[in-house]
Amino acid sequence: MALVFVTGGTGFIGSHSVAALHRAGHRIRLLARRESAVRPALEPLGLHPADVDVVLGDITDATTVTRAMTGCDAVLHAASIYSFDSRAHRRMQSVNVDGTENVLAAARWIGADPIVHVSSFAALIPTRGRPLDGNLPVGKPRERYMATKAEAELIARQHQSDGAPVTITYPMATLGPHDPHLGDQSARLRSLLLGRLPIWPTGGYPLGDVRDVAELHADAMRPGQGPRRLLAPGRYVSTSDYLRTARFVTGHRLPAVFLPTPAVLPVGLLTLALQRICPWHIPVEYGAIYACHCDARLDERTAPAPSRPFAETMLDTVRWLHESGHLTRRAAGRAAPA
Repeated sequence: MALVFVTGGTGFIGSHSVAALHRAGHRIRLLARRESAVRPALEPLGLHPADVDVVLGDITDATTVTRAMTGCDAVLHAASIYSFDSRAHRRMQSVNVDGTENVLAAARWIGADPIVHVSSFAALIPTRGRPLDGNLPVGKPRERYMATKAEAELIARQHQSDGAPVTITYPMATLGPHDPHLGDQSARLRSLLLGRLPIWPTGGYPLGDVRDVAELHADAMRPGQGPRRLLAPGRYVSTSDYLRTARFVTGHRLPAVFLPTPAVLPVGLLTLALQRICPWHIPVEYGAIYACHCDARLDERTAPAPSRPFAETMLDTVRWLHESGHLTRRAAGRAAPA
């Protein structure tokens, strides 16, 4: 089995992917900025820090990346800042774009095969009515996080054009248990259950389960496949279906008003500006509204199907939010274990 160099292994998708790679028999060398972040991310998934080789460093430092990667057989680049918070814009550009160039260039230099770059469906929107597919042109989204993922996508595709064995994966918006940093999707579900999101835009977006994404990355660790682009399993979920599922899972009424996205986008732009000066996170985010406005769909005939019903994914997420202390038993409703 391969020695796999992993970035972003203490994040949501990254930690689950590390666990899946370990189950598949691979050895892991994990690049982390803080050693203290490794145990909280991996232990809930059944891993001990001793199960991986931890190297301290930052993907924005090209020299450190190359030195840490030397001797590895394959690479999984999952490091990314996923946030619609305007306060993270500068760091986002450095990590998502410059860091991707550093990692992929180093991976080519050491001769890694495969080199798996974790992109996002957001790098492909707006799709202008076409279903999501890895062969779509790189999108030109009007939101900063999505724009950095599109820039990183251009870098990865250039390496593919050069013939490098780069596999690009496209996770959907992702839910599931054990989110080390309470990322955007988990935080939005929590805000909904706490009654902080009474107004919702129409439209929707594709959603997937983090465990399916992790298995995709473990399956992608086969050398000799050449450049590839792989959609992660997912399904299109309208905002009304999202609310309906949350009501079913928790047993709560969760009253909400739905407005057309053109009417809600200006509110998102206002909160985007306010967030720059507000020390507290504002749950109404322009990026989430814009994603609903783009309303990206999947072709159910060709897109990989999720392994679980959406209600099960949401149930597991809510249950974990309660068990980890992010939700009270009352907020989790009947999703909380008896």
